[in-house]
Amino acid sequence: MSSQDNADRYISIARACLKAINDTATDSGSREEKIQAVYQAIDDAFQAEFAEQRQAVAVMASVLERIASGKLSADEAATLARITLDQHPAATDQGQVH
Repeated sequence: MSSQDNADRYISIARACLKAINDTATDSGSREEKIQAVYQAIDDAFQAEFAEQRQAVAVMASVLERIASGKLSADEAATLARITLDQHPAATDQGQVH
């Protein structure tokens, strides 16, 4: 995952937070309801931004389970691992998160 991808995610999440804060500023709800609305907006934004990564991790876990079953030859396991990594390069990037 590139620094630009991370920056875009942070910007998207920040915008969702600011929108929620602005929306609740004009609401007539209680302070607690407004705070909860902002927390919910933050959670929703994070969930949306990281859905693709969660899916990639699930695929990789499935592949690891298949490799761990011991039913594949070393070459088959290596090929399956390489194909999976090639399909999800962003999920294995060790770059800075922010």
